[in-house]
Amino acid sequence: MSSGSDSCSSFRSSLKRNIEELFEEVASKKRAGVMFQGQQSAAALLETLRNGLNNTSYIAPDKAALRKAAHSLAELCKQDEFIDEVVAEGAIEVVVPLLNAGGVAARDQQLDEGLGTSGASMQEELDKELCFILGLLAVKPEYQTRIAQSGALTGLVRLLKEHKLTTITKPQPGSGGVARRAADAITNLAHENVEIKNMVREQDGIPPLVGLLEAMDVKVQRAACGALRTLAFKNEQNKNVIVDQGALPTLIQLLRSEDSGVHYEAVGVIGNLVHSSQHVKLRVLEEGALQPVINLLNSDCPDSQRESALLLGQFATADLDTKAKIVQRGAVPALVRMLGMPDVSLKEMAAFALGRLAQNMDNQAGIVQLGGLPPLLELLESKHYNLQHNAAFALYGLAENEDNIPDLIREGALQRLEDCKEKLQVQASKDCVQKTINRLEQKLRPDNTANLAAARRALQSMVFLLRSNTKTVQQRAAMSLAKLAPDEQLKAIFIDKRGIDVLLDMLMDPNISHRPHREAAAALLQLTKKLDAHLPVDQLPQQPGRAERSVYLGDEYVNNPTLADITFNVEGRKFYAHRIALLASSEAFRAMFSGGYREKDADSVDIPNISWNVFEAMMHFVYTGQLDVTPDIAFELLQASDQYLLEGLKRLCENAIAQSLTVDSVMSTFEYSEQFSAPQLGRRCLLFVLEMYDEVSKLYENTKDRPFYFDCLRRMVPCLKDSLYCGSGPIWDNTAPGAAAAAMPLSSGGALPQAGTLQQAGALPQAGALPQAGAGVQTGAGVQPPAEQLRNPWVAGVRPTGR
Repeated sequence: MSSGSDSCSSFRSSLKRNIEELFEEVASKKRAGVMFQGQQSAAALLETLRNGLNNTSYIAPDKAALRKAAHSLAELCKQDEFIDEVVAEGAIEVVVPLLNAGGVAARDQQLDEGLGTSGASMQEELDKELCFILGLLAVKPEYQTRIAQSGALTGLVRLLKEHKLTTITKPQPGSGGVARRAADAITNLAHENVEIKNMVREQDGIPPLVGLLEAMDVKVQRAACGALRTLAFKNEQNKNVIVDQGALPTLIQLLRSEDSGVHYEAVGVIGNLVHSSQHVKLRVLEEGALQPVINLLNSDCPDSQRESALLLGQFATADLDTKAKIVQRGAVPALVRMLGMPDVSLKEMAAFALGRLAQNMDNQAGIVQLGGLPPLLELLESKHYNLQHNAAFALYGLAENEDNIPDLIREGALQRLEDCKEKLQVQASKDCVQKTINRLEQKLRPDNTANLAAARRALQSMVFLLRSNTKTVQQRAAMSLAKLAPDEQLKAIFIDKRGIDVLLDMLMDPNISHRPHREAAAALLQLTKKLDAHLPVDQLPQQPGRAERSVYLGDEYVNNPTLADITFNVEGRKFYAHRIALLASSEAFRAMFSGGYREKDADSVDIPNISWNVFEAMMHFVYTGQLDVTPDIAFELLQASDQYLLEGLKRLCENAIAQSLTVDSVMSTFEYSEQFSAPQLGRRCLLFVLEMYDEVSKLYENTKDRPFYFDCLRRMVPCLKDSLYCGSGPIWDNTAPGAAAAAMPLSSGGALPQAGTLQQAGALPQAGALPQAGAGVQTGAGVQPPAEQLRNPWVAGVRPTGR
């Protein structure tokens, strides 16, 4: 017996050397440019097999020769580049008949003393190699049908049936390897081939595969599961046969297998069985599959984890009760851990399962409390569109529960949803994110009275976050409230309770990064527009027209000598005026002509260093209460209106200048507004910065320029605060520059001079106080303030060096 074993061993070693020499010869020929050596080898091997078809002997040495040739051919077929050549040489027409020629009689042969093995065992080895060859050829879809139609399934199914289960305590000798190869061949043949799937069922191939599930050999179990998995995929008839053959109990037990390959294939079979088949899904759950599948989430096998997560997502659609059971039985912590794993497919399936589970209100709260929210938000920024979509779908579910709103806000969910919405790769994902944002808005603005209490609780929880000791949480809450809070609540939250201070502090903080700074600007922009849209009636902008308390002589009396009782000398020209119109227009003129100044009795007054056009425009406003402020004189006119306390004219100038703001001019214009007490213009400068944040911020992105930028923002903010907290009117003055403006109440900001001339006391401009005519000009970049009046050297075209 020993000699027989040695002889067999020597024979196998020799065969191994021959195969190695064969492939080395093939490789060397390929390197030398001879491309047909593989084909020649295939032809020789097939010739040996073809001769075996004509030999009816079952003597072991004959089978040994056939087995060697089949093994060599299988090794050749492992190289994809040779498969076409092997098929062209007639491999299918040789291998299939040879497989079908083997019968039960071959397994009854007596022991051959020379080889130490039986004809039956050698036949098994030959059948195993033949099955292996067919499986390798079937990898190419174009050969699947050809193999099946040549009758291969007959021999493969026969081999499956011949494997008899005789023990469950140890691997049984014999046909396990043959059955495994036959099952693998069926798997490859039926892969994505509906016709062959049906042929396997029609030739009664499913029952023996179900029987192989109970084989002791784990390799056989894996092979049987793999074949059933393929046959069940998108084939309802095969699913029903598999279930009817009693496969479910064994498959569920295989989920607990110690072999990772077995439970991976088993969970895959169950997944394909329940896919789009509600009745099978319910049957699987009735058989007790739920807990074993959940347990696989903690498996050491990533493939099993992925498949179990997918299957749980499918189970979650069975009914509401199953959704709850999945969570109660411990699936969520494992799924959340999977979201943080490096394997993309694991993340994808975990997010898919959580999305399905998040269709239950209690589950939604549980997922958030178990830490599912941060990793789902992270996945939105993934480069993989499936990950993005599954995460978006899960977040949509979590947003349904108002108890989750504080957590969503605390994690910055709204800002991240808004930020990624346009970056997502698939339109369906973008739509899902937008629906999530809409759902958050609806939670705070319910369409029906039934949800008012829940909306009130959600709003209160968000407002409460403004008290957080964590600045980031405060900021996220303020930005979210600016977008989500009901419009009628904005004043109470942001003005009365000073919630807007959080956003303004963000805007002025040079230490925060660009992204939250930009988000704060967007929130402030949105908030100010909403506040304006809900002003009380008594704070709405005044309509164009004259104020009833003012005296207007009319346009026809402007520079009209008729009844004129005072003249002004402007640039060497006389301008005729009427004291009564001047007295009614402002405190400055009232002091000039009714106080103890020499101008009171004078027939004429000199106006130095102010252009005729500017003075004429100012007088037009004094006489009519209206003026179309043109860009070329807007800045000079603003300065004149400040000097003469013409508040109505100042408002018109501020509005006209604000209408022409540009990215390049906004900061210098703001400094001009400070110089001439024009807070409304300062406020409009800040609003312009908010509206054009990206462009303005980019202009000052240089490290040297940033301090100047933030210094201006800090000085702008009080202008907006005063307007908000005083409730003096609209934040956005969108009145057209040419609209009429009534004379405003007289300013009481400072005491009027008591002695000397008005010019000496400062009520009238001193020499050099006003720019020369044309100092304020309109350029292609908008209205630019007079350069010589500003501290900011940007307007003069010179970069600041000391900022």
